[in-house]
Amino acid sequence: MTRSILDQGRLRAKLAAGEPTVGTFIGSASPVTAEVCAAAGVDWVLLDLEHGAGGEEQVRTTVPAAAAYGVPTVVRVESAARIRIGRVLDLGVAGVMLPRLDTAAEVREALRHLRYPPAGDRGVATYNRACRFGLDPAALDREGEILGVVQIESVSALGEVEEIAAMDGVDVLFVGPRDLSHDLGVPGDLAAPVYREALERVRKAAAAQGKACGLLVSDGAAAAAKLAEGWTFVGIGSDATLLAGAVSAAVGEARAQR
Repeated sequence: MTRSILDQGRLRAKLAAGEPTVGTFIGSASPVTAEVCAAAGVDWVLLDLEHGAGGEEQVRTTVPAAAAYGVPTVVRVESAARIRIGRVLDLGVAGVMLPRLDTAAEVREALRHLRYPPAGDRGVATYNRACRFGLDPAALDREGEILGVVQIESVSALGEVEEIAAMDGVDVLFVGPRDLSHDLGVPGDLAAPVYREALERVRKAAAAQGKACGLLVSDGAAAAAKLAEGWTFVGIGSDATLLAGAVSAAVGEARAQR
């Protein structure tokens, strides 16, 4: 059998087994920076089409660049519209992150877009990268390999997080710290009791259903702390923030030696 550089459900299986993973967001939409991050040893990269610089056209080049190092790509789609989700799935991504879903009903509808009929409403085609351009039509029967990541970033979603966690197709509950803290009325205050209580509610909801939980942190030390607490899908900054921080630190160190 021809070796495939598609993820084929490995990331989903790893998280289902409770294995901790760390990755980073690709906001630059550059396959080069995705490859750099993959070479640096992350477990996954997340191409951000909601806040990032690029669009769906970057998925086709970013996914293979990271896959060359055995690193899967998850894509945060710009919206939960059926066509937006279907487009990135056809390009062979390992998973989809769904942003700005505030109710269990919205999540349930979005999850349908990850599955072919009769379970869902994803458009069926085999001449795409996900089916190795027609060489692997059996991929249509392996739709369960796709990792479903649902963001919990509003008070409304938090209020229904237990119901969301119980849904088939939700593999990861992911907290957007800035969005959630703003909606909780404590913008950016990640030490606020109400925010910390919200994090714990999300973590417990995921654990109760045997699902993974994740969030975005700024650095490795913060990631280590969250992994120790049981979070297993932890994003460390983004390509842009990590680069900016490294350059700023290097320039500051150089100038301090004058």
